[in-house]
Amino acid sequence: MAPHFSIVPSMFVLLLLFISASKVQSDAFDVVAKFGAKADGKTDLSKPFLDAWKEACASVTPSTVVIPKGTYLLSKVNLEGPCKAPIEINVQGTVQAPADPSAFKDPNWVRLYSVENFKMFGGGIFDGQGSIAYEKNTCENREFRSKLPVNIRFDFVTNALIQDITSKDSKLFHINVFACKNITLERLKIEAPDESPNTDGIHMGKSEGVNIIASDIKTGDDCISIGDGTKNMVIKEITCGPGHGISIGSLGKFQNEEPVEGIKISNCTITNTSNGARIKTWPGEHGGAVSEIHFEDITMNNVSSPILIDQQYCPWNKCKKNEESKVKLSNISFKNIRGTSALPEAIKFICSGSSPCQNVELADIDIKHNGAKPATSQCLNVKPITSGKLNPIPCSGPIPKTPSATA
Repeated sequence: MAPHFSIVPSMFVLLLLFISASKVQSDAFDVVAKFGAKADGKTDLSKPFLDAWKEACASVTPSTVVIPKGTYLLSKVNLEGPCKAPIEINVQGTVQAPADPSAFKDPNWVRLYSVENFKMFGGGIFDGQGSIAYEKNTCENREFRSKLPVNIRFDFVTNALIQDITSKDSKLFHINVFACKNITLERLKIEAPDESPNTDGIHMGKSEGVNIIASDIKTGDDCISIGDGTKNMVIKEITCGPGHGISIGSLGKFQNEEPVEGIKISNCTITNTSNGARIKTWPGEHGGAVSEIHFEDITMNNVSSPILIDQQYCPWNKCKKNEESKVKLSNISFKNIRGTSALPEAIKFICSGSSPCQNVELADIDIKHNGAKPATSQCLNVKPITSGKLNPIPCSGPIPKTPSATA
């Protein structure tokens, strides 16, 4: 039986949490008024921010750390729990990272670790100032890339609401969600140049009950990327593009990856991206499983590969191309997906020869090619279940001997 997707339980718990917390007078810990921070864009915010967090986290009543309007330089900060009561960060100002990538020795800028009953809000901006990093981040420069920081990390965070926050020009991923449970990200704005490498909007792994809602993501990589161990997730009302679309994966590159299951992506608009609704796994390498993935009610505008299962994912040609993917895909649906494709190949299902895709469904698809040629659909090692109006006709196009690589 397919899982029941709903954002109601976790959102209801969060709503009750913050309503009950608001009935108690929240202690405000203002980084400027109480801890001496300066909104001059030059004085490091790290110590005032951390001092405010430590006092707020030790409070036995609900507390709020406030970053007022203004521009602040922040070298880095690690905000650790557990805290003694619900805690919030009200970000009203613009927080900027050092522009020089050499200022970072590890991939952390703003990190929250082991926090429960948490809220971040306020309309503020986290500006990674990534332009110098983009120039140096090449596929050959792996050591340089390994030290680039994520704008905001949520590690082992439970029962959280992240709302009305902007992440701008991150040097690497914008937001990383790892080992979290019941976390909702809502009305976020994420932006980076379309040529900025590895700037995934929101990436997650080993997390359960993640909701991403009503957010606008413009970046140089996946708008949303879903790593191993992600379960029971809802993505809805996302505007994505430019970027690489909304992706499950990549998967199968590392040993002992956990299954991905129970993901619903709906009511999204994807524009001027290289991919749309995508699942990507590496050939050869290691095993894994992906199941109960459902893309529904999605509009594609000039997307190069609107619907894509790519089990020969091989960026930079660094993989075992002559081997089949060991990741098993099953119970996957694409329903009511409409719009335009920048390339003729509107639908590509490139499944594993050793473990063909099982129970892949296409229903009510209408994607037209923007060019003179009609849209086509390619299928390898899969027999999709079909219903409703279908344009292009499923599996109507030939599979090239060497399928084109996708970013």
